[in-house]
Amino acid sequence: MGSTVTLKAADGFSLSAYVAGSADAKAGLVVVQEIFGVNHHVRDMADRFAAAGYHVCAPAIFDRAEPGVELGYTPDDIAKGRDYRMKLTDALVMADIEAAAAYLGTKKLGIVGYCFGGTVAWWGATRTTKFSAASCWYGGGIAGTKDERPHCPVQMHFGEKDASIPMSDVEAVRAAQPKAESYVYMGAGHGFGCDERGSYSKPDYEVAQQRTLDFFAKHLG
Repeated sequence: MGSTVTLKAADGFSLSAYVAGSADAKAGLVVVQEIFGVNHHVRDMADRFAAAGYHVCAPAIFDRAEPGVELGYTPDDIAKGRDYRMKLTDALVMADIEAAAAYLGTKKLGIVGYCFGGTVAWWGATRTTKFSAASCWYGGGIAGTKDERPHCPVQMHFGEKDASIPMSDVEAVRAAQPKAESYVYMGAGHGFGCDERGSYSKPDYEVAQQRTLDFFAKHLG
C-alpha cells in the first residue's frame, strides 16, 4: 500500500499524489489517471507497478479543478470527469506531470497512463524530456497530436472495438509514428485494462500489462 504526498508544480501550485514503492528503486514511474481522478483503480495500478520494483507517483492532476476527485464509471461520473478535464490547460497538466517526475528524483523514469492519461503519457514523451519510456493505454487525444516528436521510446495499446478511438485514428497514429510500438487488442473496448469497468478484458489486460512491464524493463533497466 502506498501513501499520499504533496507535490509543488513549477507555477507554485500544490497538488496531492499517491506514491508507492521504495524510494531506493532503480527506476521510477509516473502513473497518469483517467478522467476519474486518482481513484481506486489508479492507486491499484500504482501498487502493481510498485510490486514490480518501481518507485511510483500518481499525481492528482484534477486538484487544479477540485481537490480529491475520485469518481466511478457511471454516465454521471463520466460527465463530471469530462467537465473537470475541460477546466485544465494542457500546459498545467504537464506542469503537474513534471512535478511528479521531480518527486521521483534523478533515476530513470517512465510514464504510463490510461484513457485521458494515455494521451498525457504521449505528451510525456513529446512535451518534456523527463522520461526514458512512455506506455500509452487507449489515449483518445493521441491522434490529434500524432505529429509531435517523441524524445523517448513509446508503446501504445488500443482496443479494436473502442467506440471513442476509431481504427482510422489508430492507423493515422501508426503512419505518423512508425517507430512506436503499437498494439491493437481484437474485440477489446475502451478501458479494457480496468477491472472495475464493464469493458474489462482480463486476457487483454494481462498481455498489455506484460508488454508494458517488458517495455519498461528494457528501457529503464
